[in-house]
Amino acid sequence: METSEGRVAQVNDGDFGSEVLRSPIPVLVDFYADWCGPCKIVAPTMEVLSKEYAGKVKFVKVNVDINQEVASKYDIMSIPTAMLFENGEVKDILVGAYPAAAYRQRIDSANNRLG
Repeated sequence: METSEGRVAQVNDGDFGSEVLRSPIPVLVDFYADWCGPCKIVAPTMEVLSKEYAGKVKFVKVNVDINQEVASKYDIMSIPTAMLFENGEVKDILVGAYPAAAYRQRIDSANNRLG
């Protein structure tokens, strides 16, 4: 799967491992559903952040209705849920819709802890 830098790429059960777990840079995964109102509010924020952190953090989204294997593995019970992965491990979780500043704080805090 080709992911362009500075964009939020769609990831599925089949490519989650290669795109997220084996990524050389941290990955913020936005778990969402098409019918979810708060998810629609978060989507533009993720697009903005993906441009701000281009080359430093990869942003992807996973539709929980279609990709139930990944959603189940990570116990996604509420959406939107954002998970920050580093070296294949979950480093932070943010459940709900938040302003960009909240996501920035979590990303920056994790990056400071990681390296």
